[in-house]
Amino acid sequence: MRLLRSGLTWASTAVLQVVLATRADACAACFGKTDSPLAHGMNAGILTLLAVIGTMLGLIASFFVFVSRRSSRLAESGADDPSV
Repeated sequence: MRLLRSGLTWASTAVLQVVLATRADACAACFGKTDSPLAHGMNAGILTLLAVIGTMLGLIASFFVFVSRRSSRLAESGADDPSV
């Protein structure tokens, strides 16, 4: 019964959205107006996300390089104590 009520809720919500829908225009960036402030803001957001992702990937890679170098240094010294 609960599943049926949930399905009816979703169906009635979908029907209301279709019936009551108004006209939606594309934003300036999607419409092709590349000199608008919205397009410049979206480009800045994309570059910021790329910078954050690139920084995180660089930090992760440098951690693994650090671990690899430390492991090889410990193996060369033959030390049994890992605190060296």
